[in-house]
Amino acid sequence: MFLSEAGARPQAGEANASERRKWVKVFKACDEHNKGYLSREDFKVAIVMLFGYKPSKIEADAVMSSVNPNTSGVSLEGFLSAVKRKKEARLYRNEIRQIFTAFDVHYRGFLTLEDFKRAFSRVAPKLPARTVLEVFSSCF
Repeated sequence: MFLSEAGARPQAGEANASERRKWVKVFKACDEHNKGYLSREDFKVAIVMLFGYKPSKIEADAVMSSVNPNTSGVSLEGFLSAVKRKKEARLYRNEIRQIFTAFDVHYRGFLTLEDFKRAFSRVAPKLPARTVLEVFSSCF
C-alpha cells in the first residue's frame, strides 16, 4: 500500500454544500417521528441510502458508542461527522485501488517484484534497486 506525502492519508476537502444538504436530507428522512436523532436501525437505513450497503454490526456499534445516553441515538452533527469520515475513507480506498491497478498491468490481481520494478523505473528511474526491493518486501 502506498501513502501520500510522508506516509499520511490524503486529506479530502470539507463536504461541499450540496453534499451536506444531501446528508441532512437523508438524516431527516430517516429520523422517524422527528426526534432529532437516528436510532441504530435509522442509522443503518441512512447509510444504505447514501453508500448503497448495510453497515456491519461493528461499524454500527462504533457510531452508536458515541451517542448521548439521553437520546439513545446519533445526533445530526454525529451523523454528519460519521458520513464525512466514511466519504474520506472511500476516497482513500479508491486512490489505493487506482495505484494498484497502475502497477498490475497484466490484470492478475496481485503484484510481483517485476511489476514493482517496471513501475518504479518509469516514475523514479534513479531510485536504487535496493529501495524498490525494500518497498516491495514491506508490503508483505
